[in-house]
Amino acid sequence: MTYGQQPGNGQPGGPWGQQPGGPQGPGPYYQPPQPMTPEDQRLWATLTHVGGILFNFIAPLVAYFVLRDRGQFVREHTRVALNFHITMAIAYAVGVVTSWLGIGVLIIFGVWVVSIVFGIMAAVAANQGRFYRYPLTIEFVKN
Repeated sequence: MTYGQQPGNGQPGGPWGQQPGGPQGPGPYYQPPQPMTPEDQRLWATLTHVGGILFNFIAPLVAYFVLRDRGQFVREHTRVALNFHITMAIAYAVGVVTSWLGIGVLIIFGVWVVSIVFGIMAAVAANQGRFYRYPLTIEFVKN
């Protein structure tokens, strides 16, 4: 038996005679990502901001890579959330490094408060269908 033959029917590519990876694309089960409805985009954008509060940059990173091709609204919200929480992770690291001076504890506390307050503001804006731009953000991921 050769590659592409199914046992028992003698036809290449199975009972329908199709070759794997033929002219239809990379495979019979591949489908490009489908756009989400506006309600779903608002929901996932809101969850991305809340996830950033709870899990720092990990939740926006996963959301950006999974959802960025599903709609412009969710792409923009996941991008700005990722940029903000990467910036906050750097600020946390600065606070940890300078904590032996005493000022680091204040930096860590300030970053924690800023992260919660701006994350809630962004989640509310996303839920209302508005775009939100975090202040104090370094743009690591561009459009």
